[in-house]
Amino acid sequence: MSAEKIQIFDTTLRDGEQVPGCKLNKKQKLEIAARLDELGVDIIEAGFPISSPGDFEAVNAISKLVKNATVCGLTRANKKDIESAAKALQYAVKPRIHTGIGTSDSHIIHKFNSNREAIIERAVEAVAYAKTFVDDVEFYAEDAGRTDNAFLAQVCEEVIKAGATVLNIPDTTGYCLPFEYGNKIKYLKDHVQGIDNVIISCHNHNDLGLATANAVAGAINGARQIECTINGIGERAGNTALEEIVMIFRQHKELNFYTDINAQMLTELSQLTSDTMGMMVQPNKAIVGSNAFAHSSGIHQDGVIKNRETYEIINPADVGVNESSIILTARSGRSALAYRLKDIGFDTSKNELDILYEQFLEIADLKKEVVREDLLGLIHQFNQTSQRKFA
Repeated sequence: MSAEKIQIFDTTLRDGEQVPGCKLNKKQKLEIAARLDELGVDIIEAGFPISSPGDFEAVNAISKLVKNATVCGLTRANKKDIESAAKALQYAVKPRIHTGIGTSDSHIIHKFNSNREAIIERAVEAVAYAKTFVDDVEFYAEDAGRTDNAFLAQVCEEVIKAGATVLNIPDTTGYCLPFEYGNKIKYLKDHVQGIDNVIISCHNHNDLGLATANAVAGAINGARQIECTINGIGERAGNTALEEIVMIFRQHKELNFYTDINAQMLTELSQLTSDTMGMMVQPNKAIVGSNAFAHSSGIHQDGVIKNRETYEIINPADVGVNESSIILTARSGRSALAYRLKDIGFDTSKNELDILYEQFLEIADLKKEVVREDLLGLIHQFNQTSQRKFA
């Protein structure tokens, strides 16, 4: 059976920008949008046009710039929002309006002071109205993660009839466990008439650290679009990380999924996003963190030096990193020291290495990391006391 494509819906410029302090100007948004288009994402959610004149202008400019990806604008379920998005997207080669409404009882009662019947009516009206402007309409059932499955299926069935082409099933609060979210997607696949004529999309938040796991569970159970952001940046604890999804599907061929993402651009785009938004990537972040391919334990270092795959399941070059890093610390062994010395031009015998290693440990116990300058000093000290002189 041939592999199935998972569409990548990037919302870095919309959900990612909702992080406090991460506001971007139009020029910055255009730079990231251009790189996302080059990266190979299928859909770029460019913003929320009615939210501000600046966001409207940015979405409009992105719609003119992007040549390959679908350009999407977010709206609420009302006509003014939809009209604003349609106008902002008028120059897009492939425009999409993303409209929707909250469907959980919590949202219906406390947010809208409404009832289920009225929510379905508003959802249908919004999709039908958006359809008068564009062919591609994505409907989001906000807080679907906490929405009763039977009611969620009812909403989905009605918006499909109204013309929705994509159904977004957000775990807005990051509440679901992977098996729960996967079962929710399966329930919709099994109970919604017309579901095979639309794309189911996963939009997962990371409040419990499960955004990526939930998105994978969604795909396994029938979703074919995943909404994500570079570095997992997003509201509160963030969103599904694009780089994690891409590499999970590349590593786990048994899932039989693929994306069109150029993975070698991931590290570069991660850094661009971090620098532009002023949001540091945590060092231990999977795939793109500075420690993702760094090794400081002697046992691990020895294994990686002998064969990279002993402790790395991903080739760093596949995501745009030149090579693994052997970080010298007090936990490092002789093989790591020999490796780093050779890297700066010094080959040692076993006896010489034994002497150098004892001196190295004295330095390492005083520092978090032993760097190149320390090694040069170590060699200089060795030259002063040894008959053999390193060049």
